[in-house]
Amino acid sequence: MTSAIPSSKRPVIAIDWGTSSLRGARLGPSGEVLESRAWGRGILTVPPGQFESVFHELFGDWMQAESALCLISGMAGSRQGWQEAPYCPCPAGFTELGQHLLWLQPDRIALVPGLSCMNTDMLNTPDVMRGEEVQIFGALQLAGRDSATLVLPGTHSKWVQVHSGRVMQFQTFMTGEVFALLSQHSILSKTLDLNGAFEEAAFLQGVDQSQSAGSVLHHLFAVRTLGLFDRLSAAQLTSYLSGLLIGEELRTQTVNADLGPVILIGSDTLTQRYSLALQHLGIACQSHGAEATWAGLFALASACPQSNLFKP
Repeated sequence: MTSAIPSSKRPVIAIDWGTSSLRGARLGPSGEVLESRAWGRGILTVPPGQFESVFHELFGDWMQAESALCLISGMAGSRQGWQEAPYCPCPAGFTELGQHLLWLQPDRIALVPGLSCMNTDMLNTPDVMRGEEVQIFGALQLAGRDSATLVLPGTHSKWVQVHSGRVMQFQTFMTGEVFALLSQHSILSKTLDLNGAFEEAAFLQGVDQSQSAGSVLHHLFAVRTLGLFDRLSAAQLTSYLSGLLIGEELRTQTVNADLGPVILIGSDTLTQRYSLALQHLGIACQSHGAEATWAGLFALASACPQSNLFKP
């Protein structure tokens, strides 16, 4: 990925259709964003059988361009989405993803399949992602790298290992979801101020505590007792809990420094917290945001193996 992928000769429409949101971009001949749109029209808001009509309602004018090519990533390819696109097994790069595209309209509209891998634990448990795969390849493209450790923070955080342009292995952590459950629906919610300002010192205190001996289940109860004994304020406790959970996620990882800085992909709020935690633990990192999705979809379109996809 250190060399530039050739520009597409066809107009590329890039769509990221998630569970709760829908966004799209009309890309130029070198992958630049000419126009973008976003709605709260995630797959859960679309009645069965209505995906095609919603798509044409929101992006039909873009698709009127001659020879327009549209790639759709994310949960639109899930079992609850437009149509289920079977996962592409790892190791996988552009070639494998291109071979597993699910064409809704031949050579015109396709679903990106997402990735699956098998973990090397006792049960050889499967792991999956949808949408993150294009962000991974896009971030690598933007960074000019073909090997890296990448982290995609979120409700279900992903740690990904890429070598020579192929995703070899990844793991998912329910960090964001556990934070939401604990901070809103557990006894801990009674002691937290979710609207308070982020407290960096308390956050790093949580990161440090996560690295110490003992169970995270015990450390979590201390979120309550630190408040009971006025050791931390309600706002500080929220940041402390965040640091504790993100730190627990980081505690399980071994980062190969020879691959260069860890690449973070996501919203500014989350990547800033992960960057703070990683740097606090002596791990170099760099960040990318929404631009990684468009770069990844454009690169996938440009590398698609079908020889008739791009007009001379």
